[in-house]
Amino acid sequence: MPPYASREARRRRRAAVFGTSPARPGAAPPLRVTAGTVLDAGPHLLVLAADGAETRIAMSGTTTVWHGGRGGLAALRPGRPVIVRQKDGGVADRVWVDIGRVAGTILSCGRGTVEVDMGVHRRRAHVVIPPHARERVLVRHPRLEPGYLVDLICVGSPDGPRAVRPGTSQPGYRADDLAAPEATAPVPEVLHGTATWFGDAGDETPDGVAYPAVDSEESAGGCAGAPSGCVPLPYLSVGSEVSVHNECGGRSAVVPVVECGCMAARFCDRCVECGASPRGRIVELTPAAFARLGGDLDAGCFNASVRVEGAW
Repeated sequence: MPPYASREARRRRRAAVFGTSPARPGAAPPLRVTAGTVLDAGPHLLVLAADGAETRIAMSGTTTVWHGGRGGLAALRPGRPVIVRQKDGGVADRVWVDIGRVAGTILSCGRGTVEVDMGVHRRRAHVVIPPHARERVLVRHPRLEPGYLVDLICVGSPDGPRAVRPGTSQPGYRADDLAAPEATAPVPEVLHGTATWFGDAGDETPDGVAYPAVDSEESAGGCAGAPSGCVPLPYLSVGSEVSVHNECGGRSAVVPVVECGCMAARFCDRCVECGASPRGRIVELTPAAFARLGGDLDAGCFNASVRVEGAW
């Protein structure tokens, strides 16, 4: 884990990265988001343990709670991890309870289950696909077979992640059959494609992005053997910063590269939140970072433009 991964260091880094000024001139600034664990909840107040302190967030009748779908106060049980996006006045707008995501290569399938390899930096996951979610998953992931890619929005349970819906549509090729761009293909100054998110509401990964083209040489932080993806990307190191702009919501921020996104490189898909994006996942954000830029975690993606070093 990076050396700045302590709670206090994460708090300071978040404050520096997600300030009030947008990274792109004319863009809206990021929203206020709090990630923590529920201590208490009522119709008007949500109390969290966040960054080692007690945090109180106002609730209203318009606050939406997600827990595997539209939920309510009953979902806000003490001990559950949540991500809260707030309105300008500080009132909770959206609350995601125990949300998670599993994206990677299918290793095996059982009756209502799937085993997924999420890449060298992440654990394998055993996902339950309950009957009420299976039809929704199969509509966009018709090949639940070993060797194919899968992307699932999940909710936590004592038995592990339970699939709720597909995160995106399944690419039509096997995970090891990705067509790489030509070696001479030019790298654009501004990258256009899909932004997704990774991890879960209780993840300890510091806020930032997993980038699909982290250099594997020396101490850059990349993983050897990672695919080059389907779009040309500049090589970066862990600790580099990129400007991410949500083309659907108009919000922008500078965020650090915290992990190699080698699995994202295998997904040559599109986001269709506001028209079809160009193919390719160009960043995977942590859940809080994704929500700060106006993305809805249960939707799974937004159309994005990305530029290195925050210069627009």
